[in-house]
Amino acid sequence: MAVDTAHKRNFCIIAHIDHGKSTLADRFIEKARLVTSRGPVETQILDNMDIERERGITIKSQAVTIPYRAADGQDYELNLVDTPGHVDFTYEVSRAISSCEGALLLIDASQGVEAQTLANMYLAMEHDLEIIPVINKIDLPSADIPSCLHQIDHDLGLDPDSACYVSAKTGEGVDSLFEAIVNMIPSPQGKNEDPLKALIFDSHYDSYRGVIVHCRVFDGSLRTGDEIRFMHSDAVYKVEECGIFQLQLCPTGVLNAGDVGYFIAGIKTISDIRVGDTVTSVRNPASEPLAGFKEVKPVVFSSIYPVDSNDYEELQEAIERLKLNDASLVYEKDSSAALGFGFRCGFLGMLHLEVVQERIEREFDLSIVFTSPSVRYIVHMKNGETLYIDNPLEYPEVMRIESVEEPYIRANIITPVSFVGPVISLCLEKRGYQTSMNYLDEKRVELVYEMPLAEVLFDFYDRLKSISRGYASFDYEVIEYKATDLVRLDILVNGESVDALSQLVFRDNAQARGRQVCQRLKDEIPRQQFKIAIQGAIGGNIISRETISAYRKDVTAKCYGGDISRKRKLLEKQKEGKKRMKMVGNVEIPQSAFLAVLKTEDDRD
Repeated sequence: MAVDTAHKRNFCIIAHIDHGKSTLADRFIEKARLVTSRGPVETQILDNMDIERERGITIKSQAVTIPYRAADGQDYELNLVDTPGHVDFTYEVSRAISSCEGALLLIDASQGVEAQTLANMYLAMEHDLEIIPVINKIDLPSADIPSCLHQIDHDLGLDPDSACYVSAKTGEGVDSLFEAIVNMIPSPQGKNEDPLKALIFDSHYDSYRGVIVHCRVFDGSLRTGDEIRFMHSDAVYKVEECGIFQLQLCPTGVLNAGDVGYFIAGIKTISDIRVGDTVTSVRNPASEPLAGFKEVKPVVFSSIYPVDSNDYEELQEAIERLKLNDASLVYEKDSSAALGFGFRCGFLGMLHLEVVQERIEREFDLSIVFTSPSVRYIVHMKNGETLYIDNPLEYPEVMRIESVEEPYIRANIITPVSFVGPVISLCLEKRGYQTSMNYLDEKRVELVYEMPLAEVLFDFYDRLKSISRGYASFDYEVIEYKATDLVRLDILVNGESVDALSQLVFRDNAQARGRQVCQRLKDEIPRQQFKIAIQGAIGGNIISRETISAYRKDVTAKCYGGDISRKRKLLEKQKEGKKRMKMVGNVEIPQSAFLAVLKTEDDRD
C-alpha cells in the first residue's frame, strides 16, 4: 500500500565510532518485524561485509525502509540510513545525510560527546537536518546521563529536553524514539507531478543484473519501464525494476517523491554511473541537476600491484567494481620496475586503505602488494614550475627544487584530563603545535593541534588510543599547505634500488625511518649463498644499513692439520666464488617484505 509523502520520514543515525549505531538499527528492524528477533550470534544486520563484522565497524552506509504504525494508528514509512563513525568514512556519512531530512545524533551514556560526534553534527547542520539527540547505552552501570545532558547543552548547543534515552542492546526506549522520529522530523517536500529528480547516493554491482543504483527521489516518480537519463554522463537507459530496501531488494514498481530505493536498468558500463549524479526522465526532463556532493579529496596515496602480473586485467575490473560501491576511491594506471603494472590509488586515510586492500583480496580473490603510503606534496621548482607529487618516483632532483610544501591538518582531540600530558607529548613528537586547549568540563579537555598529515598516517591513531586507554577521540580536517624539508629515501637491496620501497620523508625522520625499513627487510628477505646489503640512501649518502649473512659451507673441514696457509687458501677461494655469485645473483624480495615495510612501528609498540 502506497504511503503519501506527508507520512514518510527519511533519517540517518550519526555518531562517534562504537556508540551503537548498528545495534540501534538492529532494534528498529526487529520492531518493524522485518526479521525475527535474533540471538547474540548474528547482530549488526546492516553490516553485511565480513570485514565490518570482524572489526566491529560500519564501512558502508546501508539503507532500509521500515513500516511503522504510530500510537495514533497512522501508518508511516521510515527510511533509515545507517552510517559509519570513523573519521576516514566522513564522505560516506555526508552522502547519507544528503538523502535525509533528519538525523539521530547518538551519544554513548558512558563516553559522552566525542570528536566525531561534533564533526557529524556540524555535517548534519550544513544540510539543515532536524537533529534529535539520543543517549544510548543507558543500561550500562557506568552510564552518566546528567553529564551527557550537560554536554548536549554545553558542547553541542542542542536542547537537552528533546533528548531520547535508549538502550540499543535491550531495546528499552526504542518505541518512544519511533514516536519522536514521526513527530519531530519533517516529511519530504517533493511532489509526484513535478519532473523527475533523483539523487544517486550509492550503487553496487550484480554479476547477473549489472549496476544496482541506490537513489533518493526528491521530485517526480520513477516507474518500471520509464526511460531515464543520467545528467552527468548523458547516458539513457530503460528502468527494468525499481523498489525499496527491506534487507533484500523489494520490488514495488514505482518510487515516488520522498522515497529512498533502488533501480536496475541493465547498466553494464560502469563509467556511466557517478555517485552524486541526478537521474531524470527522458519524456519530462528536469531543467537542472541537484547539487550533488563535494568532490572527494584523497589524502593518502599508494600503488596497488598484483603479485602475479597475469592478474592485471582482473585487478582493473576489481577496482572498477569497488569504485561503484566506494565513491571516495580514486585511481589511475601506474607501473614499477620491481612490481610491473598496477594502479596509483588515492584514499581518505589509512583505515580506508586497509579496508580496500582486504576487500580486493576477499571479494575478488586476488593477491596484491601495496607500496608505502604517501601524501600529496607541492614542489616549487627553480624554473618557476609547480608540481603536485604523491609518488616518490616522480620526485625531482634536489638541485632543481626551490621549496616544498606539505599538507597540514587541524586535529581535534577530546581526552580525559588525566591523559593530557601523554597526548601532548605524542602531538609534539609528531611535529604538531597547539592552537587551543579548552576544558569542556572538569573531566574532559579539547586539544586543537595543527600538524603535518604525513605524521598521522601510520600509527598516530593507534598510539593515541593506547596512551589514553581508549578514551581519547580524534577528528581531523586538512587545512593548508606549509613549507617543509623533504627528502626521498631510497632502499637499495644488493646495490639495486627497489623503486616500490622508496618513500618521501621529513629530513629529520629519514634516518630513523631508514633503519626501521632496513631492519624489517632483513627479517623478511631469505638468506642467499652470498652476503646481501640492505641500505637506506638519500641521494648518494647511505644513512642506514643492515646485512643479511650468507649461507656458509665449512670448506676447511677436510683440513685436519698442516700449515695455516692451506686453510687460508681454501677460504680465499670460497670468498672469490661468493664475490662472483654476488655479481650475477638476483635477490627475490617476497611479498611479505613489502607488507612489512607498511608497519613502521615495532610490533611490541
